[in-house]
Amino acid sequence: MTISVRTKEYFKLIIVSILIGLLCALLGDSLKIITGYCEDIFAGMATKYWLLYILLPIISLSVIHLLRVHLFKKKENRGIKEIYETLKTRHNELPAYKIPSHYVNGFLTVIFGGSTGIEVSTVVASAALGATVQKKADVHTAFRKELIYAGIAAGITALFNSPMAGILFSLEVISKRISRNAIISVVIAATTAWFFNYLFYNEPLFTFTISRWKYHAIPSLILLSIFSGLMGVYLTRTVLIFKTKYSKLNIYSAKILISASILGISLLLCPQLYGDGYHAMKDIFLASTHPINVSYSLLLLIAGILILKPIATSATLAAGGDGGVFAPGLFLGAFLGLLLAILLNKYFNAGVVPINFMIIGMAAVLSASLHAPFTAAFLVCGLVGNYVLLLPIFIACIISKVVAKLVYPYSVYTYSPEVKKVIVAKYQME
Repeated sequence: MTISVRTKEYFKLIIVSILIGLLCALLGDSLKIITGYCEDIFAGMATKYWLLYILLPIISLSVIHLLRVHLFKKKENRGIKEIYETLKTRHNELPAYKIPSHYVNGFLTVIFGGSTGIEVSTVVASAALGATVQKKADVHTAFRKELIYAGIAAGITALFNSPMAGILFSLEVISKRISRNAIISVVIAATTAWFFNYLFYNEPLFTFTISRWKYHAIPSLILLSIFSGLMGVYLTRTVLIFKTKYSKLNIYSAKILISASILGISLLLCPQLYGDGYHAMKDIFLASTHPINVSYSLLLLIAGILILKPIATSATLAAGGDGGVFAPGLFLGAFLGLLLAILLNKYFNAGVVPINFMIIGMAAVLSASLHAPFTAAFLVCGLVGNYVLLLPIFIACIISKVVAKLVYPYSVYTYSPEVKKVIVAKYQME
C-alpha cells in the first residue's frame, strides 16, 4: 500500500512541529531562567551602588550595538515587525543568526536594567527557529508560515506555561487567520512545549490564593477596564513617539547616552522599574495579601511608576534594546489595578479585592497594548496558574481593547507610516 506524497508531507509537518516545540521550550525556559537569575543579582548590586542605575544601561546598549555591528551582520532587531515582513513576502527576514541575536540581546537588555522583558525576544527567536528548521528539515515551502507560527506558539507557551496563550497569540496576533494547517502545527508545537514544561519546569510565575469574583464589583471592573484601555494607549503612543524621534538621530552614542540618562533617572526615582519588573510585581502581590497601609507617599509612588514605566520602556527600545510591551503591559496593569483598588476602597468603600484587581489589570492593559483580548486572558491565567477569574478577565480585556482602539487604532506592532496614510485617506474619503 503506497502512501501519497501529501500524506508524507503532513506526517513530516507533525514530526517537525514536535521538534520545534521541544527546541522552543528549551530556548524559552533557558532564557527565562538565566535572565531571572542574573537580573536579580544586578538589581541587588544597583540598590547598593546607585551609580549602576546609569552605568548598567550604558554597558547594555553599547554591547548590543557592538554585537550588531560586528557579529550580527549590522542588522537591527525590529521585534515582531520582522515576523510580519517575513510572512508578507518570500524574502526571509528570519535567518538562523536571528536566534542568537534576539536571545543574547534580550538577555543583556533586561539583566542590565532595560525596562522591558524577554517575551518579544523569545517570540522572534522562536519564529526564526521555526523558519530555520523548516529549511533544514526540507519541509515543503507550503508549510513555511505554519512552522513559523508553531515556533511562536511554543515560545509563548514556554514562557507563560499556557498552551492556550501560545496558540491564541500565534493565531490572533501573528497569523490573524485560521487554517487547518496552522491549527495542526500550532497546537502540536504548543502542546509539546507545555508537556516539556510539565516535566521539567512546571512553576507559575506568581503563586497566591485568589478569591472568587463578586458581582457587586462589576461597576469597578468596568472602570478598571476603561483606565486599562487608556493606559495601553499611553504605552503604545510613548513607544512610537520615542522611536520616531530617535530615528532622526544619526549619532548612535547620543541615543545610548540619552536613553541611559532617562533610564537612570527613572530607576533612581522608582527602582521597581528595573528590568522586566516581575520582582517588583511579586513584592506588591505579597504586600496586597495583608491590609495595606494607605498613605499619600504610597499613592505618589504608584502614580510615579505608572507615568515613568512607559517612558523607561520607550527609552530602552528606541536606543536598540531588545524587547517589547508584554512585560511592561503586565507591569502597568498590576500597579494600575492596585492603585484603583486602593482608591475605590478608601474613598468609595467599594470592597474590591486588590489581588483580583491587579490580575485583571494585567490582562486588560496587555489586551489594550496588543489588541488581543483572548491571548491576554489566557496568558495571565497561565501566569498565576489559576482560572478562577477568567470571566471577569475576558470582560475587562474586551472592554479595554475597544477603548484603546477607539482612542488610537494602532498597536506597537501594527503601526507604520504607510498604514496610517491609508487609514487617514479612508477617513477623508468618507
